[in-house]
Amino acid sequence: MEADVSTQHESAEEAERGSPPPLAVVVIAYESRQMLGECLDSIRAYGALGGRPAEIHVVDNASADGTVEMVRQRYPDVIVHRLPRNLGFSTGNNVALRLVRSPWVLLLNPDAAIQEDTIPTLVDLMERRPEIGMVGCKLVKPDGTLDHAAKRSFPTFLGAIGHFLRVGRSDVAPRALRQYRAPLREGAGPVDAVNGAFMLIRREALDEVGHFDEGYWMYGEDLDLCYRFAQAGWSVWYEPSVAAMHIKAGTTGRHRPFRQNRAFHEAMVRFYRKFYAPRYPAPLNALVYAGIGVKFASSVVTNAVSRRLERRRRR
Repeated sequence: MEADVSTQHESAEEAERGSPPPLAVVVIAYESRQMLGECLDSIRAYGALGGRPAEIHVVDNASADGTVEMVRQRYPDVIVHRLPRNLGFSTGNNVALRLVRSPWVLLLNPDAAIQEDTIPTLVDLMERRPEIGMVGCKLVKPDGTLDHAAKRSFPTFLGAIGHFLRVGRSDVAPRALRQYRAPLREGAGPVDAVNGAFMLIRREALDEVGHFDEGYWMYGEDLDLCYRFAQAGWSVWYEPSVAAMHIKAGTTGRHRPFRQNRAFHEAMVRFYRKFYAPRYPAPLNALVYAGIGVKFASSVVTNAVSRRLERRRRR
C-alpha cells in the first residue's frame, strides 16, 4: 500500500535529474519538534560524505506540534514528506526509500544524533567488506551509558523468557538468556540485528532484500528487515568504535501508551508467525501466542499503575 503523502522540496526534481549524493538520510518524525532539530543539526554538521552533504528526508506522521513548520523554516534543504495520519515507522520509511537513489542510506530516529567520525568510518568499513549489507554503531544515552538494544540476537524461546522475567537483563546472565543485551566487553563483528534507531544500509542490498514490511506499525520492523538480510546472505555488522547519541524512548515516553504497547506485542506475533511458526507444531505455536498475550496484559497493567504513581508524585 502506497501512502497518500504530501512532499515539498523546491529542488527535488533537479536533484533527481542529477547524480544523487553518496548518502541519503531518512528520519521518521512524530510530535518530535525539539529532538528533531538536534538530530538534523547533527546531520548537517557530520553527514557529508565525499565532500557532498547528505540528502535528508523527513517523513512526518501527521504531527500537530509544529514539527513540519519547524523543519520547513529552519531546514529549507530538507525534503519533507507529510503523511495524512500516523502510518507508523515502516510505511514512513518506505515513502522515502522509494525515492532515494544514493548508494548509502542512513535510517535515523529523531531522538538520535550522529557524531563526527561515525558515517565516514562506517562507510569505509562497508567499502572494504562488500559482504556487509547493513551496519549499526554503538548507541549512547545522554547520561553516557550504553543503550543495550544497539544490537541483539534473533528471538529464541530462552531469550524471550529471560527478558520477560527480567533475569536476562544483566551482563552476568547466561548468554542464552540475555539476547536483548549488548555487553560492553563484546567488540565489532557480525550480529543478528542492529537497532532501527541507527541503520546504515547499502543501497544494493536494500534493492535486493526489499523495504520494510508495512504489516508492522511500530516495533519489530527493524528485526524483520535484519532477518531478511540474513536470509539473503547479507551480513549485518555492529561497529562500536563509533557512536550515535540516542534518547531512549524519546518519542514514546518512559511508559508506552496503549496503542504503542499493543503494537509492540503485535509485532512479536507477526515476527514469530512469519519466520518461526512454520517450523514448529501448532500446540507450541499456540503456547507462544498465549504467552505473548499474557505479557501484553501484564504490561498494560504495569504501565497503567506506573503512570498513576508518577502523577501522584507530581502533585
